[in-house]
Amino acid sequence: MRQNGHTMKRFLVHWGITAVALAAAAHIVPGIHVSSLPSLLLSAIVLGLVNAFVRPVLILLTLPITILTLGLFYFIVNGAAFALAAALVPGFTVSSLGSAVLGSLVVGLVSWILGWLLRPPAAASGQPSS
Repeated sequence: MRQNGHTMKRFLVHWGITAVALAAAAHIVPGIHVSSLPSLLLSAIVLGLVNAFVRPVLILLTLPITILTLGLFYFIVNGAAFALAAALVPGFTVSSLGSAVLGSLVVGLVSWILGWLLRPPAAASGQPSS
């Protein structure tokens, strides 16, 4: 039973981190707008689902062009996944592919920093957590 509580806590923390990162992207990147807190929270969930299910397919389908561009096309794939999430959520808008690419970079960077700052102490020292 403890494992289920731990899993739920990790999910909620990850969801919160994604929501904060998305709010930062909306604040920093021109062309990204989130109209309300409920839209922000729903956008964070949809972005996670798109990244989990759609982006891997996009990565596989675009692998040849990604190789030809020495990996730079991967930024476009991330931007496309970000724009898809915006298209699916009312109140979350992205004005251009450029804004989507920059937004995905900001969300990734802010999520990484917050994840690093909020990691459990055992993970910080390299010790396995129980």
